[in-house]
Amino acid sequence: MILLKKLKVRLLFLTVLSSLCFISISQDASEGEQIFQTTCIACHNLPGGGKLVGPDLKDVLTHDRFVNEEDQVGTLIKYVQNPSDFGVTLMPSQLLDADEIKSVLEFINTYVPEETEELTTEEVETEQVMSSNSMLIIAIVILFILIFALTSIKNTLKKTQDQPTETVSESIIKFCKAYWANYKAVLITSFIVFIIILKFAFDTMMGVGLVEKYQPEQPIEFSHKIHAGDNGIDCNYCHSSARSSKTAAVPSANVCMNCHTNIKGNTDDAKAEIGKIWKSFGLDINDEEQIFDWDKIDTYEQNPIEWIRVHNLPDLTYFNHSQHVTVGGLECQQCHGDMEEKTLGQVATMEELNSQKFNVAGEIKFKHPTLTMGWCIDCHRQKEIDMGSNEYYTEMHEKLKSHPKYKNKKITPALIGGMECGKCHY
Repeated sequence: MILLKKLKVRLLFLTVLSSLCFISISQDASEGEQIFQTTCIACHNLPGGGKLVGPDLKDVLTHDRFVNEEDQVGTLIKYVQNPSDFGVTLMPSQLLDADEIKSVLEFINTYVPEETEELTTEEVETEQVMSSNSMLIIAIVILFILIFALTSIKNTLKKTQDQPTETVSESIIKFCKAYWANYKAVLITSFIVFIIILKFAFDTMMGVGLVEKYQPEQPIEFSHKIHAGDNGIDCNYCHSSARSSKTAAVPSANVCMNCHTNIKGNTDDAKAEIGKIWKSFGLDINDEEQIFDWDKIDTYEQNPIEWIRVHNLPDLTYFNHSQHVTVGGLECQQCHGDMEEKTLGQVATMEELNSQKFNVAGEIKFKHPTLTMGWCIDCHRQKEIDMGSNEYYTEMHEKLKSHPKYKNKKITPALIGGMECGKCHY
């Protein structure tokens, strides 16, 4: 009887242990947050995240539409329930009652974004390895606990039958011998192992040439965030050839000197980095007597800055920036990601581009890693061609719009030859 009680206790322990392995513990979000996540987030970022398809909802009551109303909250509720009454057709009516809308408003007003620290590629890879190792250790510990628990249960049952018990090692050895003596079990195991190895080999081969998250250290710590983000410099000012040639090119040092002749940095670190540009002309930024003279630029002892290439396509692939930027009307961020929020140049990830506002607005969603053929095809199949603002192709576009084959269809590059091999491959 005592043995059976112990058996029940051990079975209960094993059941609880198994449950803990599969149940994840999470906090219940507030009602407002839940509604926001299920209803609003398709078109609106979290407060403070900037415009997505619709505007940022941070401080929504200060918007011109509500700020002058006596009952701001009441007006907001009516607006959300029937946007068409306010002349807004892009936003559909929301089936939310007043209390639900107030709970969303409370969530928006009290939301505090989590502070995230930017990690380098090396730190991200280290964290991924540590996470994998931790999961492996946890799995091994759980496996050993299960083995000990099952062995203990088996020995308890044997004692009730007055049979000899076994140690853990004896049980494992006995199980292995019995298992490998069964040719069907061996055959099934071998097949499963073969499939796992085949999947691993396939993933490895498919990963050849993928360069997502590649971010090499550059000779100068140029910050896109400072230049394109804080100061709002257009990408095409530095990468001017993107509008008119195959390559976007890296700007020459004299382009940098258009600004940094006078802007020498407010900190020692900034001055040291800008000083490298001066040094490329054989000048010392710390020498107050030296002045950059455009008329003498050909006389300077110039040392080109050796930038490290980030994006790189194989030689067999043809890509023309001007065709996509000027003709196609693509924004730089649609392929390169939100560079105005980054420091050094980096190959954008598929996930980053899928959340990029221009791609979201254009209903472009990538299913393949960046700089792969599938990635380009994803865009060619989904990007709608602007048929109204490109005068160079006016005649062609008029014929396409009137052609029965394309009537009431979303005209994409894929429909007009953008999938032909010769378009991208020599």
